[in-house]
Amino acid sequence: MSSTDKGQATIPTPTIIPRSAHTISRAGISKNALRVLYRLKEAGFEAYLVGGGVRDLLLGREPKDFDVATDAHPDQVRHLFRNCRLIGRRFRLAHVHFGPEIVEVATFRAVNAGDSDGDGGWETVDGRIVRDNVYGTFEQDACRRDFTVNALYYNIRDFSVVDFSTGLEDLRAGVIRLIGDPDVRLREDPVRMLRAVRFAAKLGLRIDPEIEVRLPRMASLLADIPAARLYEEVLKLLQGGFGVQAFELLRHYDLFGYLFPATEQCLAEEEGGFPRMLIVRALQGTDGRVATGKPVTPAFLFAALLWEPMRRAEARFREAGEPPARAFALAAEAVMTDQSRTVAFPRRFAAVTQDIWALQPRLVQTSGRRPARLLEHPRFRAGYDFLVMRAAAGEEVHDLVNWWTAFQEADEAGRADLLKPEARRPRRRPRRRRRARTETAAP
Repeated sequence: MSSTDKGQATIPTPTIIPRSAHTISRAGISKNALRVLYRLKEAGFEAYLVGGGVRDLLLGREPKDFDVATDAHPDQVRHLFRNCRLIGRRFRLAHVHFGPEIVEVATFRAVNAGDSDGDGGWETVDGRIVRDNVYGTFEQDACRRDFTVNALYYNIRDFSVVDFSTGLEDLRAGVIRLIGDPDVRLREDPVRMLRAVRFAAKLGLRIDPEIEVRLPRMASLLADIPAARLYEEVLKLLQGGFGVQAFELLRHYDLFGYLFPATEQCLAEEEGGFPRMLIVRALQGTDGRVATGKPVTPAFLFAALLWEPMRRAEARFREAGEPPARAFALAAEAVMTDQSRTVAFPRRFAAVTQDIWALQPRLVQTSGRRPARLLEHPRFRAGYDFLVMRAAAGEEVHDLVNWWTAFQEADEAGRADLLKPEARRPRRRPRRRRRARTETAAP
């Protein structure tokens, strides 16, 4: 099934913003990205910095990475850079490696297959692009980009910014707007709905009403996206330092349920209750770590996102007659398996998530040698932090948190005292004294 140009923007005359009229400086661009741009230019190719890097520089933000657009084909890029690797089938890209930094180089894409002079292929299924290696011109490449604020190009030849749409105007107005017909563009790639939410949360921009009205209506299209690709998008949304805002927007536009269906069911049944508070606490913690440059792991976040579905599944297995330990293990495995059908979760992280869950009932055991042995568990700290977060979200485990906090901080004698029966006994609220019944009292 071939694509047509229906819904694509008519190629306009670009607006050229000279160096004197914009704020981008080469000092803000990675030296390695500049190296790629200059080498492509010296080899006779067109070379532009494009996308988020240009957008962020114009906003006065520090870009996370830099992407390059060129008329050089992937094999030609690889010929220029010995440190280049070609990746992708859906979109053939060149990755130029400089130690830990990767500069992504993409060949100009055509608007449709009929406009191609390239050696790739164009394929769509029900309006969704599943393969796009049709190479075209600079002007065509601008029109096939998703949002106007991402279709701004920095020209290394004269240091100008090239704007084929209303990118600079929308950036100044704080609007996320699609290039072309929103219905067509969202069907081409439903992940654009998630990208719109991500940019709104990350940059504090508002989503164009033409997109907003379509998000709940077209959210079901996410079911056709490979689960592995949705996993990458979820990480960008929830582990980028703006996870709380992204979570709220995903739910507001009815997108979250297509990513985490079991979690959304729990949230809908207990709106504003413990499940939501646990997730918000986890996202606040993640945002805080990102802000201070600390590492984050998806395992801890997924433990919070799927905790309530896992507890409900455990209850069902117990009702079916399974013993507690087996019910817990069966529930954890079942929830992870179901979740992987929508958002694929790598096994290495899934195992850590299940370890965090498995530690929760073990943390209840505060007698004998068990606590000391549990401190040696490689996931103890993650399990303890999760327990603390459960308490902060409103679950009745505060006494347990206090005990484990004291146990970790105590010396050998202090730990021995904590292990005494009276120290382990949970505090009970004092009973109200009953009034003595009198002979005249009513029976």
